[in-house]
Amino acid sequence: MATAKPIKKPAGAKEFTFVWEGKNKDGKDARGEIRATSEAVAQATLRRQGLRIKKISKQRFKSGGKITDKDITLFTRQLATMMKAGVPLLQAFDIVGRGHSNPSVGKLLLDIKSDVETGSSLSQGFRKYPLYFDSLFCNLVAAGEQAGILETLLDRLATYKEKMQALKSKIKSALFYPASILIMAFVITAVIMIFVIPAFKEVFKSFGADLPTPTVIVIAISDYFVEYWWLIFGSIGGSIYAFLEAYKRSEAMQIAADRFVLRAPVFGSVIRKATVARWTRTLATMFAAGVPLVEALDSVGGAAGNYVYKVGTKQIQGEVSTGTNLTTAMQNSKLFDNMVLQMVAIGEESGALDGMLEKVAGFLEAEVDDAVEALSSLMEPIIMAVLGVLIGGLVIAMYLPIFKLGAVVG
Repeated sequence: MATAKPIKKPAGAKEFTFVWEGKNKDGKDARGEIRATSEAVAQATLRRQGLRIKKISKQRFKSGGKITDKDITLFTRQLATMMKAGVPLLQAFDIVGRGHSNPSVGKLLLDIKSDVETGSSLSQGFRKYPLYFDSLFCNLVAAGEQAGILETLLDRLATYKEKMQALKSKIKSALFYPASILIMAFVITAVIMIFVIPAFKEVFKSFGADLPTPTVIVIAISDYFVEYWWLIFGSIGGSIYAFLEAYKRSEAMQIAADRFVLRAPVFGSVIRKATVARWTRTLATMFAAGVPLVEALDSVGGAAGNYVYKVGTKQIQGEVSTGTNLTTAMQNSKLFDNMVLQMVAIGEESGALDGMLEKVAGFLEAEVDDAVEALSSLMEPIIMAVLGVLIGGLVIAMYLPIFKLGAVVG
């Protein structure tokens, strides 16, 4: 398939991909694609290249789903594998873009391919889409292009993103299980309060006797649920929505939430280890790629995913830039435990800092795996006990009058 070279577009003009069929200068059938701002511009460009166009149409992409970090990780691994196998860059983009299951990803990759075809470097093509390719990703690709080891750095980048993806999945799974059980417990309790207990209340009216105190309390709570269910559900939903919006828009809320999760009981230790693992693996990846330490720390703070560590990294970067060694700067931040500091110190002294940082990240990731497994095992009996007390207490409170009536009749 031929690909026609488009003319330079006006600044700010939006380009589209056009698919064309026709004949070349030799009268042979030809077809291909061209990027242009309109169909008229595309036809004019093709005519100047000596092509006689029979058919031209704008390429349409099926609407696809949201582009996720998992999609970018998979693309990075596929691109690295193809380049290591000797597949040319543009051809690799074409293969991955057209073969991707998510049309949105395919369109994104073909747009980047078109930018590279028109003279942009690969890192420049990625920088046009900061929503999907962060500064760390772009900086490593740029370093690989400059050093002539793009396929090696893409392989390292793919490994890094796979490790980060696995770590995030483990943390999410650790938090998702108890959260989903608690939500189900609330829903079941609400259904019992709104629909089941009022039926018992009608039956108890015919008894003509005083009800036990637990039953009276449960009925009073049920009456409140029946009368104000809209307020209860609205308040909970509104509070969650307000918190999420405030977290997105307010830096102060993000700082407070990030500080809280690091100090949270049970889960705080796991999240701290996961954050330090991301921090050390990111720094190891950047440093091994030949990025200077001070410059590498620019990307490390944001990649840690926690504001406390982002601020701490800025402090570390400032101290390192004035001549302080990395170990001392990390110690001054008070964000890292002794094991991490000792490993970094050994790495600095031996000249193998990237290797030691990789080992620290691997050790902490293994600890996170063990902690998540232990938490899952620990949470199951606790959650079952809570559900048993909650649901069992409601059932017993409702059946107490029936037991009392049976004792009287007996």
